[in-house]
Amino acid sequence: MRDTRSKVASSLFVLLSLAALSIVCVPRVSAAPADQLGKVNFPTTCSSDVQPALEKGLALLHSFQYKESEQTFTDVATREPQCAMAHWGKAMGLYYQIWEFPNKRKLKQGHKEIARAQKIHSTSPREKGFIAAAAAFFANKSKLSHADRIKAYSAALEKFYAENPGDSEIGSFYALSLVALSYEDVDSTANRNKAIAVLNPLLEKFPDHPGVAHYLIHAADRPELASQGLEAARRYAAIAPESSHALHMPSHIFVRLGLWQDSINSNIAARDSGAHAAEMHMAEAHYQTHAMDFLSYSYLQNGQEAKAREVIEHTSHIVGATEASKTRDRDYLSARTAMELQRWKEAAELPIPADRKNWDDTTFWARAIGAARRGDIPVAEAALKEFTALVAGREKRAGQEGYTVSAEKPSDLREAEAWLALAKGKADEALEELRAAAEHQDKDGGESVGIPAREMLADMLLGLKRPAEALAEYKTALKNSPNRFDALLGAARAAQAAGDASAAQTFYAQLTLVCSPGADRPELAEAKTYLARK
Repeated sequence: MRDTRSKVASSLFVLLSLAALSIVCVPRVSAAPADQLGKVNFPTTCSSDVQPALEKGLALLHSFQYKESEQTFTDVATREPQCAMAHWGKAMGLYYQIWEFPNKRKLKQGHKEIARAQKIHSTSPREKGFIAAAAAFFANKSKLSHADRIKAYSAALEKFYAENPGDSEIGSFYALSLVALSYEDVDSTANRNKAIAVLNPLLEKFPDHPGVAHYLIHAADRPELASQGLEAARRYAAIAPESSHALHMPSHIFVRLGLWQDSINSNIAARDSGAHAAEMHMAEAHYQTHAMDFLSYSYLQNGQEAKAREVIEHTSHIVGATEASKTRDRDYLSARTAMELQRWKEAAELPIPADRKNWDDTTFWARAIGAARRGDIPVAEAALKEFTALVAGREKRAGQEGYTVSAEKPSDLREAEAWLALAKGKADEALEELRAAAEHQDKDGGESVGIPAREMLADMLLGLKRPAEALAEYKTALKNSPNRFDALLGAARAAQAAGDASAAQTFYAQLTLVCSPGADRPELAEAKTYLARK
């Protein structure tokens, strides 16, 4: 869960002459899907009988409900084999954009579906544009890298959109391809900004389009861009309330902006919706676990430890999950919770996973740091050795699967090494490692639900009795990750130690404001006591 590395139509063309058109190839436009999945613009040359299902499949695709989308397009292809866009939809349902790159089997399958679509020889320029862009991605060329395929796909969509400016489908898919390129570290900031520039006018013109709102959130999912995604975040859940992913996605922006209660509300709804979809065999378990990840994190930030621990217990009840995946999710949430709460004994003593196929690097990351922060050097060294091997395996697998792997040391490994170095009395080395990790995270945006390395750097400086330097780092950390509980608490303590009573009061007051009325984290008593004296 700790990250290793984050399309497509227009007004119809006049087809030859009306006299040359048969009733089969006249593009048909029907109302938006009856399901609450948003409004799409998807006229096709397929029969009116399957048009509503095609629109539903597209709406599901826009909300990353891939399994149900693929099922929907497959049903259309079965009912009407000569519907080219059904085969296009089946192929696109295999490409989990910015989630997971298709493996060789899926690439081959996608290529076959696009070939079927091409053989139908659609008379619609719009359909041809969609199919051509997908063909560029699913090209039968085994040596193409992930980035190469996305670049080819994005270039085709860019040309397609230039020919059809202002089209909601082409524009939204084009913008998503730019975000996908940013996830491959291809001109990351520039491509995100370009995507936002495409999507903003579309959001104004098509306020109920699921893809426009969804992809704008993804494009803005970086600290410096998050505010530009807030309007889309406020809209998206209402646009597609039947999609569990749509209910969750706004929390990507809420978390970036420190809006904890909004994130909590979003993810409770998403978790429950995902469970219902899994019960109906229409969605995989990860729609629940992804929401639970953000829910747990948000509870911790607004001071609700008991609620965060309830999320850990809920891993036993994830609908559709295997026992192995339930264990992995429990291990991850347990490790993250111990680290967020700074319970170093709990972190150092986390159970070692019995099934090592889980590649549970988060557990050993937490064990290494927890033991180091307790001063237990032998346990920290053993955990770090294990963690280092897991990271190497993680990076190797990523490379083998075609993902871009940075030559730079991973931030989480730097963090573990830094705390062990400090425990051994090597303060300069420790600070150097954490500062490098912080700078790397600042460059790539960092994890939205992780402990920032810069906050760790501030913690280390405060522990070394360098409060003024610590306060400066806490302020930077809070700029990138607003309203984090531990950063506000650390900033208040650093300000106190530096003799800045006004700043201490400000940070303690902010901490109490971001916490829920039911908050139970014990550190809140410290804030309330300090504020009561002023």
